[in-house]
Amino acid sequence: MRVAVLLAVIAVFCAADAQKCALDGLMSSLTKSVASAVLGKVTLSCIDVPGSGFEVECPKGYKPTCCSCTNAGCYWDISNDQTCRCECFSVTMNRIGVIARCCKIAM
Repeated sequence: MRVAVLLAVIAVFCAADAQKCALDGLMSSLTKSVASAVLGKVTLSCIDVPGSGFEVECPKGYKPTCCSCTNAGCYWDISNDQTCRCECFSVTMNRIGVIARCCKIAM
């Protein structure tokens, strides 16, 4: 709350003077400091989830970022924002696996 009040006061000072505001440097520094503090607490956690068959779903809270098909005659895609799926050129391929790289952002 204090930060918001401080930013409002600075904005009023700068709006009143059409010239370059003397507080621009302070505002920039404050913005960078807040962003740095927030980003310093963010972590990226990733896991590999193997599956047997043509698709595998990431666990709750994770999103697929990449997939891998164990057969060279296949390509992958991400469906419904949660599932890695292998699509194969030949319908006779019955031995296939897929691996999903699933990640989540945490604070």
